[in-house]
Amino acid sequence: MSNEKSDFFREATLRICGNLEIENALHSLLLYLKNFMPVARMYLSYYDDTLQSTSIIAHADEKMSEKLDLIVPLPKDASAIAENISSYGDVLLIENPQEFPLTKHTMKVLNVSASSIIGLMLRSKDKMVGTLGLHSDGEPKFVEGDLELIELLKGPMKIAMSNSLKHREVLRLKDVLADDNRYLHGELRRLSGEEIIGANFGLNDVMQKAGHVASLDSPVLLLGETGAGKDVIANAIHYSSNRKNGPFVSVNCGAIPETLIDSELFGHEKGAFTGALTQKRGRFERADKGTIFLDEIGELPTQAQVRLLRVLQSKEIERIGGDKTIQLDLRIIAATNRDLEQMVQNGDFREDLWFRLNVFPIMVPPLRERKQDIPALLQHFISLKVRELKLPQIPEPSPGSIETLMSYEWPGNVRELSNIVERATILNPKGPLDFSSLIPSKEKESHEQPLHSVSTDNLESLISNHIRSVVVRTNGKIHGPGGAAEILGVNPSSLRNKMKKYGIKHGRSFEK
Repeated sequence: MSNEKSDFFREATLRICGNLEIENALHSLLLYLKNFMPVARMYLSYYDDTLQSTSIIAHADEKMSEKLDLIVPLPKDASAIAENISSYGDVLLIENPQEFPLTKHTMKVLNVSASSIIGLMLRSKDKMVGTLGLHSDGEPKFVEGDLELIELLKGPMKIAMSNSLKHREVLRLKDVLADDNRYLHGELRRLSGEEIIGANFGLNDVMQKAGHVASLDSPVLLLGETGAGKDVIANAIHYSSNRKNGPFVSVNCGAIPETLIDSELFGHEKGAFTGALTQKRGRFERADKGTIFLDEIGELPTQAQVRLLRVLQSKEIERIGGDKTIQLDLRIIAATNRDLEQMVQNGDFREDLWFRLNVFPIMVPPLRERKQDIPALLQHFISLKVRELKLPQIPEPSPGSIETLMSYEWPGNVRELSNIVERATILNPKGPLDFSSLIPSKEKESHEQPLHSVSTDNLESLISNHIRSVVVRTNGKIHGPGGAAEILGVNPSSLRNKMKKYGIKHGRSFEK
């Protein structure tokens, strides 16, 4: 290659590769090529054989450049040429574009004229990636010597074309993912009850407080028994706030093993520990510009409590094994069914963290204190289970079933009601739904003697004794239908953690 051609190739390549946007690269290249040939405009396109059309992705002339997404359907004669364009070689000079079927049709659609056209075929491993078209307008026209210069550009133009198409596909998939994400968030809100059941009755006070704090960034602490619906209230606060278009990240602190809690919440750098093969973003980082919901906050180990305190104070984290401080913009909602104040006194929960979290506490009442909501909840769960189980019709409750449900004390709260409705629907999908055999009757409860007598007012002892009695009733079964976790209305992993804490055996090591 001569020095002149080497200089041309270097300068042209710098212009092609010096712009991230392909249309800007075309414009810069065109301005440079005008020093050597009569180029008036340029088009970058590829042939789509499935649609039998040409897709033009970019255009540039002396005054401007633009990104395009223009599909030009081709007639049969033009399509036949486009399908076999590679047979014309790497570069093609069309001296009479008005008589060449492919360029004649394309120019008509674009409403432009050209006195001559150069087509540069962009191939990658014998596969056509696209075509660079250069138009002259009037006199002079392109000549054979121009082809030699343009052919030098097939390498950098092929790379630029491939990268542009891949970049467009990434952006398209990003848009698809964002659309799917919006749809799934909507589905989750619908399934969890976008309209809070009982908002105007049993949960009226809760929803008023949630409305007061939703537009602020203050931490919220949701208190209440397991299964009372604290997660639904957290969801409602997020989607009523200015952060509703941001992520809502839910974390069950009691379900994450203690050895993994820091990595899950704060992330880690590659090589931070054995098995850390890649960098990982933690839950806090994923919640940036949105809300993080820390359920069962009372289960956090002391080490994680210290790091959470820093997040609350400075809104910043460091990944495990990293030294870079990552600033965050998020809102924290925490929830617990435990008495955090008592845990502070016992030394199980940091007092400074308790004060930071307890800015705006909201007590979510148990179902037994808002039984007026049971009929509406029953209809909601029946409709929900019909969709989940794909039943052809909605079964009706049996006569007197609502009275049966209203007379029960619901130790598992709303979650227990949901499970019982699902069980009844599975047993009798056509209806009527009978719940009398699925919940203990008052007579049965009054005659049952506790397996372990409770003669203490200490909260931890009461919890330990109650868990032990339920585990004995299930013969040590924790997970699945009829297991202790289902009866207590808690996550099986959380229950195992509590049993380990209280020294209660289960499974193969279970003893009555």
